[in-house]
Order: sequence, then structure tokens, then C-alpha cells
Amino acid sequence: MTAPIVLYIEDHPDNMTLVRRVLQSENYTLIEACTGLQGILLAETEEVDLILLDVNLPDIDGYEVARRLRASKKTRLAEIPIVAVTANAMRGDDAKILESGCNFYLSKPINIQELIDTVEGLIQLEARGVRS
Repeated sequence: MTAPIVLYIEDHPDNMTLVRRVLQSENYTLIEACTGLQGILLAETEEVDLILLDVNLPDIDGYEVARRLRASKKTRLAEIPIVAVTANAMRGDDAKILESGCNFYLSKPINIQELIDTVEGLIQLEARGVRS
């Protein structure tokens, strides 16, 4: 069985390093993008099982990235789980994240066990064809 592939769209090097170390230690393959547009391109050209998405990106925000992924000509992107990873914790941000097309969100600073549990749970649902 091949390792599940996770795309992480994140512009902050420290966050990328943390997630890389955690996911690789859990036997996931990580594909990295540091801008929203680069992330969209990778999602459309690679076969990924899950997308972790920073909301605050330097080019287009994560909300727009999620909307574009959900509207992609690559129909599988309408179903791939997208997890927003965000420091935005204001009232209403959770609804905005979910309305943009994300399935779930994690708050920053990243809780390592919560990250592992979320990725593992969503990958298992994806493998069984269950949508959240």
C-alpha cells in the first residue's frame, strides 16, 4: 500500500517544517506549496488524498483557494478533504472557512496530536468513500 499523499499549502517555513516532520513520522507523503496559486496547480496535477490549507497566504487567501479547488475541472477535487489551518479564531471565521469549501479546520498554533488525529481520520474516511 502506498503512503497517503497530503498537500500542505503554507507560506510560513516554521509551520511547514513542523507539519513535514509530523506527517513524515506518521508515514504520509507530503507535497508542499508556499502560495495559493502554486497549491492549486499541484492539486490539479498530483493525486492527493488530503489538503491542508493555510488561510493567510501571500497571493490569494485560503478561502479563494478552497473555492477554486472545489470548482476545478478535476472533478476529484470536489471531494478531497480540505482542512484549513488558521490563526483566525474570531467569531464567524469557522462558518466562513466551511462555506468556502473546507471540510474542517485546525487552529494555530498547531496541536500535533490534533493534526495527526484529523489527518488520519479524514484519510480513512476518504479511503472508504465517505464524505464529511
